[in-house]
Amino acid sequence: MKCPFCAFEESKVIDSRPTDEGERIRRRRECIKCGKRFTTYEIIESVPILVVKKDRSREAFDRDKLMSGMMRACEKRRVSMDTIEKAVSEIEATLQNSLDREVTSVYIGELVMEKLKNIDEVAYVRFASVYKHFKDVNAFMEELSTFLDKK
Repeated sequence: MKCPFCAFEESKVIDSRPTDEGERIRRRRECIKCGKRFTTYEIIESVPILVVKKDRSREAFDRDKLMSGMMRACEKRRVSMDTIEKAVSEIEATLQNSLDREVTSVYIGELVMEKLKNIDEVAYVRFASVYKHFKDVNAFMEELSTFLDKK
């Protein structure tokens, strides 16, 4: 961090504390060269993730939309909200940690199905039936048999 008084590039942090309800960090610094003190603020930079839908339109990633889809799949099942929230957080972290700023809805759907497979089999089948738009019962049965073979 460059000192605003002498432009020296090194300083030491004297005090750090969160501000704005944890959105920013206020740091009190002291220049190693001139000894003067100054304040800096750190803000977490969030790069938005764009979801490329099947029709090629783009929209911002929406955690709530992902959460409601998974909750719908797990409806009337013995799956806790904590489990769903954890799965959504893991999917979101996977997306944030990838180098891609644009991801396809197909990729997100695959991530959701992988999580649901491990959480609840019925929720997985529910989600897959909506997500994969089965044309008939035979296509649905094919997916079920593939799932059972892997198990």
